[in-house]
Amino acid sequence: MRLAVLGLWHEANTFASVLADSAYVEAAGVLRGPEIVARHDGGTTTVAGYLAAGARHADVELVPLVMTTLVPAGPITSAALHPLVDEMVAALTAGGPFDGVLAALHGAAVAEDVLDVDGFLLGRFRDAVGPDVPIGVSLDLHANVSAAMCAHSDVLNTYRTNPHVDAREVAQEVAELVIRTVRGELRPTQAFAPLPAAINILCQNTGESPMRDALADARATMAQAGVLSVSVAEGYPYADVPEMGMAVVVVTDDDQAAAGRHARALAERVWARRAGFDTTAPGAAEAVALAAAAPAGPVLLLDVGDNIGGGSPGDSVVLLNAARDAGLANLLTIVWDPVSAAHCVEAGVDARVTLSIGARTDPETGPPVTATATVLALHHGVHEATEPVHAGLSSFDGGPTAAVRLDSGQTVILTSKVVPPFSTATLATVGLAPGDFAAIVAKGVHSPLAGYRPHVTEVVRVDTPGVTSADPRRFALRHRRRPMFPFEPETTYPEEDGV
Repeated sequence: MRLAVLGLWHEANTFASVLADSAYVEAAGVLRGPEIVARHDGGTTTVAGYLAAGARHADVELVPLVMTTLVPAGPITSAALHPLVDEMVAALTAGGPFDGVLAALHGAAVAEDVLDVDGFLLGRFRDAVGPDVPIGVSLDLHANVSAAMCAHSDVLNTYRTNPHVDAREVAQEVAELVIRTVRGELRPTQAFAPLPAAINILCQNTGESPMRDALADARATMAQAGVLSVSVAEGYPYADVPEMGMAVVVVTDDDQAAAGRHARALAERVWARRAGFDTTAPGAAEAVALAAAAPAGPVLLLDVGDNIGGGSPGDSVVLLNAARDAGLANLLTIVWDPVSAAHCVEAGVDARVTLSIGARTDPETGPPVTATATVLALHHGVHEATEPVHAGLSSFDGGPTAAVRLDSGQTVILTSKVVPPFSTATLATVGLAPGDFAAIVAKGVHSPLAGYRPHVTEVVRVDTPGVTSADPRRFALRHRRRPMFPFEPETTYPEEDGV
């Protein structure tokens, strides 16, 4: 049995100014053939899960073709997307015939000329292998699942944890179902139930209600006879596409009617919890005051508006300014600022430097912090996480990196490349540890918790400005469904024409 492994993993924030162009894709790296195995084998990513499942079966050969994983940013440019897709399809055609396909996609990719990149990709894969070759795809929990994604795949699931610590496991589930399908043991039938609801990013932690309860309902559905897989996708609220929002996908064994019944029933249970889908968070000044008053630290301040994992640039200094204004000196933040990092590298360790830090992308995330600082340490920026991390993404490259201490007391790690705040290993590269600080700023919402939660005493999500702001009403979503909760609170479900 030969199974192709390939994919493009990107979460596109359509409000972000940094586009994923050809240079962006090249910098992220396009892995081919054995390079995919070298990067992912033994890890905890989606591709690692596919590889692990294949290794369990002596009669299964996994054939890695083309794979790229992008740090979330704006939409993919047309010039970057289509040559990459053409390369994947050419590899799928030339390397065949295949008995099955395992696709590693995010589910919220958008391009300048394609609103549903993931559905488009799966359609191209389907055209390449034909209607009888099973295609499995495991998506991020933030996927904006589309009808096209489901139509062009035989088995589709999403992560079931946020922070995402189960990417490997849910990918193994998909791979095992595809293998059993090829052997003739199963005939997957898949149903898709989109919900007219967008869940606020603040409410998307699966360890907290309402998502904890929605996932419990999903597990109960999965325990029903004949059900092979159940997913409740949270959706990605910063992608202005028609599919934006929550969805349920149920896969059964050769029973389309049952899949539809289970999907509708689960969707209605999720909808009944919609009151918990919307909430608020403290602003920067209030959050800093909470950290300063905490009896013990460090307190983790989650900078929601500059969520790197959601496509923000990572150069906001709103919380740094608030800490300086409040006199909270013992605070650490990481800021993407290649100009300031280069100045520190040139000056050297122990040098005194005058810097203008941050807010180079969006004036709303400033003003820049102008300060005199001491360079504490320098690093080349390449590092690996050893603890559990979000989505299994454990390899990082911050480029030339500097740690500085401002004269006002705060410590800033300046990176030349954007580094998702998934691991405390980023601190260790410059000789720092979480316990050194009363407060730590992480530019995320839920994803930092996998790596940071064991090291902090308290977590505060902060409603800061930026292209991942906590309030979805701030964004002009021109393509979304209407009506839709919470934008139109009077929205009803199910609609009369059904799912």
